[in-house]
Amino acid sequence: MDFPALVARRFSVRDYLDTPVSESLIEKVLDAARLAPSACNNQPTRFIVIQDQETRRKLQPVYNREWFLAAPVIIAACCDRTLSWRRSDGRDYGDVDVAIALDHLTLAAAELGLGTCWIGNFKAAEAKAALMIPSSIDPVAFTPLGFPAPGTAARKTRKPLTDMVSWEFYGGHHR
Repeated sequence: MDFPALVARRFSVRDYLDTPVSESLIEKVLDAARLAPSACNNQPTRFIVIQDQETRRKLQPVYNREWFLAAPVIIAACCDRTLSWRRSDGRDYGDVDVAIALDHLTLAAAELGLGTCWIGNFKAAEAKAALMIPSSIDPVAFTPLGFPAPGTAARKTRKPLTDMVSWEFYGGHHR
């Protein structure tokens, strides 16, 4: 699949089949994430793969959505703050690095016929407790991973490019 078609194909899936996802497919999407660039190549991204029902139950207070908890795989994307690069003004780029890696993961999943849904609206303290995440590691986002249920379709709307792009300076003319 060519890249523009892949990007157009990826959408947020909120209905999954209960079909298990093979370890080889999970590793393929994780490997795509591993290859993502990071600031100064520090590679602070860490992933936790959740498949067990007991662990899944512990995630209920983290993000209590039935479709999320019913997906065959849930992946927590985390940042090791001891490794994340900081800009001269102190801005920590770890979240950016994790976002790039998770984007690679979601695109690889779409190419393999798997669905994902970026989750940022979760309770971080509860996630750290449920997944036994050390203090130097922060959960940044979650995604379910699985095969989309039949009839699941992209509901993707985007602003036109002219609303998002300025030329030469902020608010600059449109070409």
